[in-house]
Amino acid sequence: MNNSISGKVIIITGASSGIGFATAKLLAKEGAILSLGARRKEKLDELVAEIVSEGGTATAFATDVSKRKDVESLVEHTLKTFGKIDVLFNNAGVMPISMLESLLYDEWEQMIDINIKGVLYGIGAVLSHFIGQKSGHFINVSSVSGHIVAPSSAVYSGTKFAVRAISEGLRQEVKPYNIRTSIISPGVTESELTHTITDEKVKPFINDLSGMAISAESIARAVAYVISQPEDVDIGEMIIRPTAQPM
Repeated sequence: MNNSISGKVIIITGASSGIGFATAKLLAKEGAILSLGARRKEKLDELVAEIVSEGGTATAFATDVSKRKDVESLVEHTLKTFGKIDVLFNNAGVMPISMLESLLYDEWEQMIDINIKGVLYGIGAVLSHFIGQKSGHFINVSSVSGHIVAPSSAVYSGTKFAVRAISEGLRQEVKPYNIRTSIISPGVTESELTHTITDEKVKPFINDLSGMAISAESIARAVAYVISQPEDVDIGEMIIRPTAQPM
């Protein structure tokens, strides 16, 4: 068990599947105390039951990160249940990529609401608590698509570039309060993200990429590494790609 993770109260959004799910399981084994948020409460309850059956500590709270009140309620629930928060893992995200010419406005807005506003709502809900205790750690999920843009990724990449810009601004602002900020930028990773793609022009490209996907556990190990560093070490960003991924 990693002593620098054990006992830390960690909020994970998007915890019902993919990277969030894998990270919750790994951190629970390392002794973290988990507060798990996602829209699918039944999936969270199953995960909590599994963690508790293995001797861990976790709670679940139905959370739609595109709704500021939901995120604030998740934070309030965590404080009421565990008395503190040490880490916020802003993981929830969606990726219905499409060609701009397809004019999928609803999907554009969904990405903006979840990938950008959801991260901001998480930061806003926790920041005063971190400032008050003079410690804390924000971990925000961007993407390799937050570094490069490809056809079909214009809006998605825009949201993930935004996460990196927001995270860097936050990093500079919170230095006086001993707060750490980290960005995790995954490459092609096994998850449900591609299930929301509706643009028929994009699906063949995504199917080709999915064959090289690495496991969600690969990203979970990176998150655990970032959290486990000594308090005076702040990992700014980690990019984790499949070895075969060219971009």
